[in-house]
Amino acid sequence: MLRDALVRLRGGRHAPRTVEGDTAGGGSGAGLARARLPLPPELCASLGYDAVGVPARHGFHLMSHLPRTGCVFEAADVWWWIVPAGSDQDLDWPEPVAYAAGGFVPVPRPRLIHGQDSRTPYTPPIPLFLMVCQVAGVTPSWGPPGHRRAVTAP
Repeated sequence: MLRDALVRLRGGRHAPRTVEGDTAGGGSGAGLARARLPLPPELCASLGYDAVGVPARHGFHLMSHLPRTGCVFEAADVWWWIVPAGSDQDLDWPEPVAYAAGGFVPVPRPRLIHGQDSRTPYTPPIPLFLMVCQVAGVTPSWGPPGHRRAVTAP
């Protein structure tokens, strides 16, 4: 989050919307009901997990073009894709994507709409990132902090 603020201050592209995890009920999201996306108990999430929220209107398109899809939840017209924790590291997720660290999303009752394709709950973050950039109409790129990474496609 600090890195994203520095990018904005240095004139880089806007920081992606980040949904802060809040297990204690107070803090930056006061007034919003939050829920942690509940993974099926038989799955191993040894890498921890975060979630990438994409408008539901893009959900089927993304799912049909990904090589593998992990758990996907639906809530309030957003599809939340489970990715390994830290999948925002050096990736500039474009608008209108929301990134939820720890899998805490600002909705009270997310529901599982797609189970995993294997014994892992994860959707590979790089293919998801590339597909989301394509849907958003931006050229995917990444680099060191402070470097402008995502630019509008011609």
